[in-house]
Amino acid sequence: MKRILLSLLALSAAGVISAQVNEMKVDLGRTVAGIQPTMYGIFIEDINFAADGGLYAELVKNRSFEFPNNRLQGWNVGGRLEVMDDGPFDRNPHYVRLMYPGHPHKHTAMVNDGFFGIGLKKDGQYRFSVWARVPEGNASLGVELINKASMAESQVYTSARITVDSGEWKQYEVILTSPVTDPKASLRIFLDSASAVDVEHISLFPVDTWMGHRNGLRKDLAQALYDLQPGLFRFPGGCIVEGTDLQTRYSWKNSVGPVENRPLNENRWQHTFRHRYYPDYFQSYGLGFYEYFLLSEEIGAEPLPVISCGLACQFQNETMDAHQPVADLDCYIQDALDLIEFANGDVSTRWGGLRAEMGHPAPFNLKYIGIGNEQWGPEYPERLEPFVSAIRKAYPEILIVGSSGPCSEGDQFDFLWPEMKRIGVDLVDEHFYRPESWFLSQGARYDNYDRKGPKVFAGEYACHGEGKKWNHFGASLLEAAFMTTIERNADVVWMATYAPLFAHIEGWQWRPDLIWFDNLRSFRSCSWYVQKLYSRYKGTDVLKLTDKEGKNITGAEGQNGLFASSVYDSANDCIYVKVINVSDEARPIKISFEGLGRRHLLKGVEAVSYHSDDLDADNTLDQPERIVPESAPLDFEGKVLETTVAPKTFMVYVIQK
Repeated sequence: MKRILLSLLALSAAGVISAQVNEMKVDLGRTVAGIQPTMYGIFIEDINFAADGGLYAELVKNRSFEFPNNRLQGWNVGGRLEVMDDGPFDRNPHYVRLMYPGHPHKHTAMVNDGFFGIGLKKDGQYRFSVWARVPEGNASLGVELINKASMAESQVYTSARITVDSGEWKQYEVILTSPVTDPKASLRIFLDSASAVDVEHISLFPVDTWMGHRNGLRKDLAQALYDLQPGLFRFPGGCIVEGTDLQTRYSWKNSVGPVENRPLNENRWQHTFRHRYYPDYFQSYGLGFYEYFLLSEEIGAEPLPVISCGLACQFQNETMDAHQPVADLDCYIQDALDLIEFANGDVSTRWGGLRAEMGHPAPFNLKYIGIGNEQWGPEYPERLEPFVSAIRKAYPEILIVGSSGPCSEGDQFDFLWPEMKRIGVDLVDEHFYRPESWFLSQGARYDNYDRKGPKVFAGEYACHGEGKKWNHFGASLLEAAFMTTIERNADVVWMATYAPLFAHIEGWQWRPDLIWFDNLRSFRSCSWYVQKLYSRYKGTDVLKLTDKEGKNITGAEGQNGLFASSVYDSANDCIYVKVINVSDEARPIKISFEGLGRRHLLKGVEAVSYHSDDLDADNTLDQPERIVPESAPLDFEGKVLETTVAPKTFMVYVIQK
């Protein structure tokens, strides 16, 4: 149950009046640092069925019959059919020949249950398409959306018929309208003629995708990204960039061009956890680099693609023979150069021309590229160095992101940071999935970083609760507290992205996650709302905020569980003060605004409170707005704001300058 706390702004209970007042000072005389537009962003990893079965709106699993263990995995079949391997698409050669079963009362059919079922919405339109040919004459296919568990006379919700009339491969399509809402429907295809039919690349998309794209994205999930107002979009991973082996690393060149000819790739997360094992988890590459660049543009975020440096996942490979030798990195380096050409090149270039053919003649204005994910040891910088040299020579304007490894501190972290400085990368990607105690201790993490070295990209982080590694308000509150050091040190930290991004309720392998979904619904976690508050009230410049002794408010001893930061928004001429109280007691605070003219009075605009009485709770599919921020007018005029922050609460004060 939500609880409105904004009345605490005027709390006058005797116990609070007598409590220690926590004094804060905000210096408006000068700003400390500018805040990068990229500061708060998003990062997608294809884990938890985030892409196929998630953001990518395709509803058919194994649409091109390329799953290697079983070409018909994901399909239930009957009658007479045969899998063939001389199809029209050289990188997806397999197709199915549907044949007359030999008796008028027998049927040849295929049924696909999609990803944990096929989600249908009442009155929703669904575009079915198939590449097909008929060896001779004409043939007919019956296409149905069905409920296999129906107790009605018929399983069929809606159906259509397609006539295949050519011996050459052609794409056929039909629009089906669902009369019901059903998260667990199936697609069924019958051969409805005596003539055989060859079928390939069987697809079903909702017509209503994000921005109406045909090879599109699931609308509610893309909207949740847009609503975050992200300044950065890092893709496509993560560990999938490395692959369990180099043969299954994410190859961006396989993810562009005609979608029906993008080859299948084994997902590194398919077999990572025996306790959460998904042997049918593959990447169709339907959501590829073109779609990622396009989504970045549409949500207003700078794209940050990450590519392999020639190291397979080091967690999964203990010997160096699993990796590409340094002397043989030329093709990997060329991949990086070609990617920049794909994003930014003139249409007359090979890769810029492909981008134009795909529908985007204008460049994507790529500014950043990441080389490697969270590699470590001397094998990483020795591979990174030739990438940096080649990119600097060909594209000196591109900013390069290196890595400090998988840990927030320790031997590898201490080794890699000096190496990143020596090599001269522009940003260093730090990753930290840590428990509550770590987040409570890191309020000053970036206060003493080298101001002359590479900038920081906090590329993957989340609070993983001790004994409760799931999304809950308590963890998100500590993430909010930690983010004050990111905000306060914007001269050093240029980017930050929570991770992972998406998780299917029935297909997750890792938690916590920012956004959860099933086949029809989604909810935004408490951590999503924390990210939203920081992004919404990001500002343009950092203001110096200290306690009465001139110290940053970092949750340190004697600061009563308070974390704080402040920024100025030049576009709206507003001051944003963020205060997080992680303690179990209400904290009276007094914020003095200094550096103003004698007659200059500030005016309160808004006070935003984020709080839950149940620290272990989160939003859910059934209660997607169970815990959300609440806003009220801020009754304040003057130079000193006196108020109280409730226990376990994240407050944002908006003040007109």
